[in-house]
Amino acid sequence: MKIAVVLGTRPEIIKMASIIKQLCIRGYDFEIIHTQQHYDVNMSQTFFDELGLPEPDRNLSVGSGTQGQQTANAIMRLEEAYLDGRPDVVLVEGDTNTVLAGALAAAKLGIRVGHVEAGLRSYDRRMPEEHNRRLTDHASDLLFAPTEHNASTLRREDVWGKIFVTGNTVIDACLEYLPLAERRSSILDRIIFDEFALATAHRAENVDDPRVLGNIARIFMGCPSHVVYPAHPRTAKRLKECGLYDRLASHDNVQLIDPVGYFDFLLLMSRSSFIISDSGGIQEEATAPNIRKKVFVLRENTERPEAVEAGYADVVGTNPSSVLEGIGAYVRHHEKKIGPCPFGDGSAGLRILSCLFP
Repeated sequence: MKIAVVLGTRPEIIKMASIIKQLCIRGYDFEIIHTQQHYDVNMSQTFFDELGLPEPDRNLSVGSGTQGQQTANAIMRLEEAYLDGRPDVVLVEGDTNTVLAGALAAAKLGIRVGHVEAGLRSYDRRMPEEHNRRLTDHASDLLFAPTEHNASTLRREDVWGKIFVTGNTVIDACLEYLPLAERRSSILDRIIFDEFALATAHRAENVDDPRVLGNIARIFMGCPSHVVYPAHPRTAKRLKECGLYDRLASHDNVQLIDPVGYFDFLLLMSRSSFIISDSGGIQEEATAPNIRKKVFVLRENTERPEAVEAGYADVVGTNPSSVLEGIGAYVRHHEKKIGPCPFGDGSAGLRILSCLFP
């Protein structure tokens, strides 16, 4: 059986790493297809290098565009790749345009689809990711749900494919790579604060709305802790368009830095006091047994309720006064009522391969 592992963005590379390594160790027939949805080297190639993964067998140069353009270009180029490589199973991970394109192109050709990280739902129709993950789940033959909660969602929706509960592969990555990051990363030499909160913001519903983006900038500048903010290229562009980039860059409370590699980011998470983010993946990474950080989620909802229930994540929205009130209460009282990691024990990649090759 030949496997095609389809990737397009930084989170997909990280979350597929343990599966790719297991495929290599066991000598299975597979190829890596990279759509290059993230085409900046700091958002893509750096991660292959750091994680010790083989180079992609195919780079499709899909690049940017509107949601429809990017998805359509990826479908056409992936179809060509599948016809040439003739895989038996296509593995996709998450909820990006690459994931939906990879699943649709395979389904149209009668190729089985395995969806890693299946069953997540925000129920927020503003999010392109919500449409991507729902459609991908219903097009998939094999659904690898990180938690029982995700599996229950898939059963309620009566998906056609077979459901497996595997844990989340991002925990595999945190456990394997943080020790390497502590030895290899020098990012802390660049950080001007002794103690800091780590911040990220990239979701379209946040950064494409100037009002919301302004609120997020005010949250970072008014945070009771110093803030280190690696700015996503798209977000940096929006900040400049709104006249906010220079304000953040010159503010005494904020250190604005360029995007960093995975090892640098792992170390920043590990050494931060807490995290402020609109990222879904960070809500998972923060629960890893070797990280265990509080995350203030700059959204109105989350598709990771397990992180909230375990005490790791607070969904706080983007209103500066309420967000800063919540962060201030946490800083003053330093409550750390968090439970065990809800996303598995770091063996998700191995479990997924066991499902593929029983």
